[in-house]
Amino acid sequence: MNSLWSNLVQNLDPYVAGEQPKDKTYIKLNTNENPYPPSPKVMQAIQSVTASDLRLYPDPDASSLRTAIAEYYAVSPTNIFVGNGSDEVLGFAFVAFFKKENPLYFPEITYSFYPSYCRLYEIRYRQCAMANDWSIQFDDIGDSPGGIVFPNPNAPTGMLLSLQQIESLVKRYQDIVIVVDEAYIDFGGDTAIELTQTYSNLLVVQTCSKSRSLAGLRVGYAVGHPNLIAALERVKNSFNAYPLDAIAIRAATASFEDQVYFEQCCNQIIETRDWFTAQLNALSFQVLESKSNFVFARHTQVEAKHLSKSLKEKAILVRHFSSPKIDNYLRISIGTREDMEGLIDSLGSILVA
Repeated sequence: MNSLWSNLVQNLDPYVAGEQPKDKTYIKLNTNENPYPPSPKVMQAIQSVTASDLRLYPDPDASSLRTAIAEYYAVSPTNIFVGNGSDEVLGFAFVAFFKKENPLYFPEITYSFYPSYCRLYEIRYRQCAMANDWSIQFDDIGDSPGGIVFPNPNAPTGMLLSLQQIESLVKRYQDIVIVVDEAYIDFGGDTAIELTQTYSNLLVVQTCSKSRSLAGLRVGYAVGHPNLIAALERVKNSFNAYPLDAIAIRAATASFEDQVYFEQCCNQIIETRDWFTAQLNALSFQVLESKSNFVFARHTQVEAKHLSKSLKEKAILVRHFSSPKIDNYLRISIGTREDMEGLIDSLGSILVA
């Protein structure tokens, strides 16, 4: 460790992103990116940016984007917060709502940024055990949590909670904030945003990185009661008043104006995911029911670590986690049909070797 570092920094265990090798061209199925380009309207919006747009600071409130998101979900702009990717929005939410005496709760198997945020912001946390079928269980939370956060669909399992289950949880704990991280909701689930209009303690976080193909621009947002949005604004303006640049604001706004293209891309990914799941089953994989743009699968006889290594040798990247309980699973992003056919062919040759 570096003696110049603070004790806090020395004790951090940072989030580890998916591998991004540059030694050759890979079929990249390890970081849940969208295989299709953004809407043509997005590219037109980017090309319309002028030198003056870049000379000036962007709108600190990203008003045009907040309005577009609000119109899309039939809520008020006062219900919308935007930030530099959903990871930043989540980070602000952890500071705004979870720095309390009582612990924050999240699933035992979930997005690994959550414990990283807790260590960074010195937030106590506890993890909810998973059921045998990998569904999230909230029975052991107790009566006095400091907050609850979970992805829906969950990551890395891809499994979905119903709106009825979410509403039951929100009604049960009305004196704390519950954050639902919906990074993958557009690939087969129903958003909980409608519940934010009834329950003032629910915050829904989404991203433009996955279903809108804008991972390279870093645009995320939250929907909730104006009181929750005001808290996020206070944190944002104590950290960075301009989290979104002018290009990102204009491009993300345009993405909400092309509903047809958005639905076409999502439907293609869903169709490919379902086809790919059937192909994996035929190769003796056990695949969890996914409502996301990835699948979580294990082979009944061959270790996931071996499969991941062998696929990389064939220039195909998938995500293998070394964490206990899931170290024999692969998380495989859904690419184009051609990408997934190539993966199936490669798996077939590996399994018979």
